[in-house]
Amino acid sequence: MSKISAGRTLMRSFSSSSKRQAKVAVLGASGGIGQPMSLLIKQSPLVSHLSLYDIAHTPGVAADLSHINTGAVVTGHMGPDQLHACLDKCDVVVIPAGVPRKPGMTRDDLFNTNASIVRDLAAACAKVCPKAMICIISNPVNSTVPIASEVFKKHNVYDPKRIFGVTTLDVVRANAFIAEAKGLDPVEVNVPVVGGHSGITIVPLISQCKPSVTFDADKLDAMTKRIQEAGTEVVKAKAGAGSATLSMAFAGARFTFSLLNAMKGKSGVIECAFVKSTETEASYFSTPLHLGPNGLEKNLGLGKLSSYEKDLVEKAIPELKNNIKKGEDFAHKS
Repeated sequence: MSKISAGRTLMRSFSSSSKRQAKVAVLGASGGIGQPMSLLIKQSPLVSHLSLYDIAHTPGVAADLSHINTGAVVTGHMGPDQLHACLDKCDVVVIPAGVPRKPGMTRDDLFNTNASIVRDLAAACAKVCPKAMICIISNPVNSTVPIASEVFKKHNVYDPKRIFGVTTLDVVRANAFIAEAKGLDPVEVNVPVVGGHSGITIVPLISQCKPSVTFDADKLDAMTKRIQEAGTEVVKAKAGAGSATLSMAFAGARFTFSLLNAMKGKSGVIECAFVKSTETEASYFSTPLHLGPNGLEKNLGLGKLSSYEKDLVEKAIPELKNNIKKGEDFAHKS
């Protein structure tokens, strides 16, 4: 098949599938994650309306994306006065808004700025589209998800099955790194990553990898640490020019598509995400989730852990509890 005919086939697959019905909003659409993620979402036949919001440059991003010949209509909304119009009748809201991490910064350093942004955006969602699926990318996810939950509680519209912290990037990285180390096709590798979305709270369950893989103890530890610190790896490599944007955009789009497919009734859709949980002592925890038409259908839990992984989970819990409390305390004071 020629490149031209292959391209036409791809475009037909985007344009001729089943009825497009979902309105997806991206809040923070002009940023380093928001732009490439919006580009990916624009290509999906699952989306009828892509609604973009940011505090600057959104009309330009929307105009640019609207020239792509796929079915989703694109609208751009700029500034707080236009936020409600952006969110009206939304099915899924993806929130990458906020400042990125720079060299030397921890996710805690991001907290003061991003906590306020997530609080305000969550309040608008609670008022305008309380039944939408809320997918939070803004770091620190371990704290921003509890903030969003508390805001929804204040508005009496809280549904823990509809608020997700997007930790998919940790899964994507684990799949890529293990595939590279073992000479496997990365598309075929699936490693559950549980816990949270920063440092030691990121716990890859390599013992549950499909296909099955094994590492010597020292290599297992090195691989685990690389997955945990992969964000810092990108921040250092970009040398002050930003953090993980392209890989996060890919991961955010993947989670969005999984959610949209599940909402349309596709069975067997499983993704890890950071949600309200009773699986551990931490009140929020990422585990594999069975997604369905109403969001979280069933929490699949931790499964069988190796002794090494049990130790990692134990070490993650106190840090997670602190992160969660920090978010809840912020929401209560706001």
